[in-house]
Amino acid sequence: MAEQDGAPAEREVAEAVDLAARRVAWEALGPEAAVARIATLIDDLHHHNHLYHVLGSPEISDREYDLRFRELEALELRFPHLRRPDSPTSRVGGPAVESLPPFVHRVPMLSLANAFGADELRDFDARCRRFLGEDAPARIPYMVEPKLDGLAMELVYQDGRLHAAGTRGDGQVGEEVTHTVRTIRTVPLALDPAGDPPPWLSVRGEVLFELDGFLEMNRRREEAGEKPFENPRNSAAGTVRQLDPVPASQRPLLFIAHSAGEGLQAPSHGALLDRLARLGFQVNPHNRRCEGIEAVIEAIAELGRRRHDLPYEIDGAVVKVDDRALQDALGFVTRSPRWAVAYKYPPDQVATRLQGVLYSVGRTGAVTPVAQLEPVRVGGVTVRNATLHNEHQMARELALFAAPGLPPLVDAEGRERRTGLRHGDLVVLQRAGDVIPQVLGVVDEPARQERPAHAYPGTCPVCGDTLHREENPREPEKVTIRCGNRLGCRAQLEAAVKHFAGRRAMDIEGLGEKLIEQLVRQGLVQGPADLYGLSAAQLAGLERMGEKSAANLVAAIEASKARPLERAIFALGIPLVGEATARDLALHLGSLEALQEAELDRLLAVEGVGPEVAAQVRGFFQDARNRGELDRLVAAGVQFPRVAPRAPAGAALAGKTLVLTGTLPTMSRDDAKARILAAGGKVAGSVSKKTDYVVAGEAAGSKLDRALELGVPVLDEAGLLALLSDSQEVP
Repeated sequence: MAEQDGAPAEREVAEAVDLAARRVAWEALGPEAAVARIATLIDDLHHHNHLYHVLGSPEISDREYDLRFRELEALELRFPHLRRPDSPTSRVGGPAVESLPPFVHRVPMLSLANAFGADELRDFDARCRRFLGEDAPARIPYMVEPKLDGLAMELVYQDGRLHAAGTRGDGQVGEEVTHTVRTIRTVPLALDPAGDPPPWLSVRGEVLFELDGFLEMNRRREEAGEKPFENPRNSAAGTVRQLDPVPASQRPLLFIAHSAGEGLQAPSHGALLDRLARLGFQVNPHNRRCEGIEAVIEAIAELGRRRHDLPYEIDGAVVKVDDRALQDALGFVTRSPRWAVAYKYPPDQVATRLQGVLYSVGRTGAVTPVAQLEPVRVGGVTVRNATLHNEHQMARELALFAAPGLPPLVDAEGRERRTGLRHGDLVVLQRAGDVIPQVLGVVDEPARQERPAHAYPGTCPVCGDTLHREENPREPEKVTIRCGNRLGCRAQLEAAVKHFAGRRAMDIEGLGEKLIEQLVRQGLVQGPADLYGLSAAQLAGLERMGEKSAANLVAAIEASKARPLERAIFALGIPLVGEATARDLALHLGSLEALQEAELDRLLAVEGVGPEVAAQVRGFFQDARNRGELDRLVAAGVQFPRVAPRAPAGAALAGKTLVLTGTLPTMSRDDAKARILAAGGKVAGSVSKKTDYVVAGEAAGSKLDRALELGVPVLDEAGLLALLSDSQEVP
């Protein structure tokens, strides 16, 4: 937005006087005048937001926009009943949601068939012609659009205002993410009346990161000591799916519309996009109408040459028959339209020098080779490192590429020779799916065989412990090289403590990655059990920790002692044991003692536990170092609460679905959930006609309203305990 001229001192005085005058004016407004003023401000701010973020043609300064925004905030604070759902103030992020409820697509969001070359595009055109028969024009008109590399999204508008937003999911049902999507600046909270919005409208498009903003966001994260996000697509999806909308409001996300599900009719796809733009949506300026498939092939090639100059990532182009009558005539096949196809660009491949191989150690001790490369641009990103996955790929399974002037790379029987990595190799690199850097192979240069080969070390690169091999009889190429020094290896210890304290495990709020690194490196924590002996005084002496933060962290550590058994099992970090398996083990065995003593046959009787998982669980508890750490956790007061074994089919809650809302008098939500699961019931995150009971405590929210609306029985804590009375606790 335009900057204002003037000497700094004079401008500051003028701005202060202006602000004071405005504040006097808006504080003097009565209720009736506030209604009109709020409506004017909302419409005005929507208009200027659209000019700035969508059209890139601002008409007012940033300061003027901020002053009008501040006035709206002040009026809504004075008259909260006048705040509208489409107010621009909602973009800053409201309260977090408890879960992501399902989002049902009234019109399914279908997938597209793929094409991988010009000949396949011509085949697509030929299929369209055969199906249309005599109705096929001499040259079918197509629309070519960049295939945006983001998260597919549907927005629903009712009476011109944003009503709901949902992810694609399986095309039939996705996740409702209205709370985060409404914070995106290019999502209209209210449709432009000049575009004549229909009473009900669903719009499809992609949520993605603007690349310059993504890089700047990562730069700020690194300066703050935080881990940068790996790639824009996954980061956009993760941001939108968060329960807390505040991070989404602070990140440079875009929504670009590409189609409509319901509510709009137009004679062509191009006309539909024009209508969406008039309603206030951002549509892609690089869309191109083409007469005939050869023009499509040319347009896709041109877009491919410019793809890395675009302000966002694309991974191909979408080709759609432009004429709506022809679309209707072509129709659909199973899960995709006959009139559209997605063209996928081949991944960019480049050659660069291998400078070395590092070995990273993960939480479970798996040692993974990482190629260190001369920096090279590939797929629009500078790549310096690439994961080599395992010993098999690094040592034996990389393809050789012929250098100019060398004979064909085949052995005596005519099969392609393969080789591992050697020092200084010229390697061929691509970004798999345009995201993950991947080493495809090496160039077979003269005298290459004389260079020393890379090989796995015999000892752990972090702690020096002897490494061992874990064979997979069913898949011999998937050999895992592992360091067994679980709590004596700093890399594993830091990862294990981070996992132990994670939100889905012991949920120790305030114990972040940087703090864990300090605790481990200063010797204050040599295992998860040491967390429970930390004092506020010890913590207050660490970097970025004050007395209040230290006291809060000690309280959070103390509170974690009573986490449900399933979460405590998950927190132990047993290889191959995720949340679902930890829950199954807890409900089947009922106690930590039973789990420790379980033989393989008993473990294999647990639903969802196969031979590999059973062997990992048994091996974990047979390790003396792990048993010692468990003894220390119990001595420190971690409770590992016993639960009832999984209820038989005839139990009171077998097959029943319950929803929890509000705060219960004596039970935590985790405790209530564990007891419901132990009694054979299921706990859902949202209320539907299939819900059997809603358990409501103090400050119950919209879930209680929904239950009353649908006639679902509502229980208090006493009612829940009555249902659970048939369930016997493990003695």
